[in-house]
Amino acid sequence: MESLVLFLPFLLIMGGFMYFASRRQRRAMQATIDLHESLQPGDLVHTTSGLEATVVAITDETVDLEIAPGVVTTWMKLAVRDRVEPDDPEDFDDDEVAESDDLEDSDDSADDHRVIKDS
Repeated sequence: MESLVLFLPFLLIMGGFMYFASRRQRRAMQATIDLHESLQPGDLVHTTSGLEATVVAITDETVDLEIAPGVVTTWMKLAVRDRVEPDDPEDFDDDEVAESDDLEDSDDSADDHRVIKDS
């Protein structure tokens, strides 16, 4: 009888832990199902492998993603991890774009100034 009294709190704690863990898992699974059901062509998404793409077409089991202009690949819906929300246009800074363009231009100009020696 005494061993049952010692064992009962352990069972209650483990049961509570398992209940809350399964509840959290169910909630996450429902959020994933809701995301997959709400996908529409034109949505920007991330896949589970980290690829960012635009949804082009959707079927019951698959989704066609445009990963580059004119390049469309077919993925299982389960591979879509989340939807990328567009940034607020007011937060967009033109100076950051100009700096990134300057960096790209400087990379190109470095290639143009290489010296090649003939041996």
